Amino acid sequence: MTALRSARPVLLIGVLLALLGFGMTPAPAATSATLTVAAALQQQNGSTGTVEGYVVGQPTATNTVVRSNFPNDYALALADSAGQTSTASMLYVQIPSGFRAAYGLRTNPGLVGQKITVTGTLSAYFSHPGLTGATAFSGGGGADPGDPGDPADYYANAIGKTGPALKSALHTIISNQTKLSYDQVWTALKDTDQDPANPNNVILLYSGRSQSKTSNGGDPNDWNREHVWAKSHGDFGTATGPGTDVHHLRPEDVSVNGIRGNLDFDNGGGTVAECPGCAVDGDSFSPRAAVRGDVARMIFYMAVRYDGGDGFADLEPNNVVNNGSAPYIGKLSVLKAWSQADPPDAFEKRRNQVIFDKWQHNRNPFVDHPEWVASIWP
Repeated sequence: MTALRSARPVLLIGVLLALLGFGMTPAPAATSATLTVAAALQQQNGSTGTVEGYVVGQPTATNTVVRSNFPNDYALALADSAGQTSTASMLYVQIPSGFRAAYGLRTNPGLVGQKITVTGTLSAYFSHPGLTGATAFSGGGGADPGDPGDPADYYANAIGKTGPALKSALHTIISNQTKLSYDQVWTALKDTDQDPANPNNVILLYSGRSQSKTSNGGDPNDWNREHVWAKSHGDFGTATGPGTDVHHLRPEDVSVNGIRGNLDFDNGGGTVAECPGCAVDGDSFSPRAAVRGDVARMIFYMAVRYDGGDGFADLEPNNVVNNGSAPYIGKLSVLKAWSQADPPDAFEKRRNQVIFDKWQHNRNPFVDHPEWVASIWP
């Protein structure tokens, strides 16, 4: 009983000190629920957390995340949207050596746009909110090609502008892109124009036919690479840049592609074999109604992206046809009407996102903001 009596004051003092908060240095609590990136950015307290997000690139400095040409396998950036471009909305993840073979971006560049889950310590990396000392990675098969992302961040420097100022701001934004070779375009189109109902096929732009991805080539009934902005209008051919920009390159039946040739776009004309709803005459071509807006927005993209400052011609729509080899395509008034009558649909939006996420890492602003057409070309 003596030992019990002597221990009792010590115990009471310990309880009193605990209640008063003296002598207590609790370790950071572990986080049990899976966090969004937004939540992880607010919880940089050294606790252990599991975060789920989309891989959007590799951090190389506090305010820099690259989306291609990854220098090493040491880090990746996560965001709550596959289309996020603002580093303020990204979590920088350190990749320990044991995970680099599977999750390093130089080795696995296809992870960009994929959803993954990472467990580690919620603490700064590259002097930026991050996750370090990761103990577990999972996922990598959950692409988000249909997510429109966060185009407000992408277009931040264009918001509020109109007319020439808007066009100039958009040119600067979308000129930051990865350029493809003409051979790479084959592979890209099999991804960007995939038939939503059959992943083995692509949808041909003008004719609307669903056709096997493997039937690409130059024979009759094959599909080939259609330059919607005809490559002779400005004489850029298949040069890397306008000649390989998949924002205006689409799969099309070889014969239909030949009929369109380098004609301008306008209403009217006779029927086109193998192309229901299309029309052609001596100086113009009209696609089926379901993609007339798509065609117009591709033309407007090219006019903003290629303004003569990068060694190629200054491309512009005008209100005539028979433009020949001049760097113009008409008919502007018709293209504007087509864009308004046929607004962006799910296929066109998905295509824009896939190009951004996986191929060129730039967007067609007129798919995201079709109202900008009238602002630039009133």
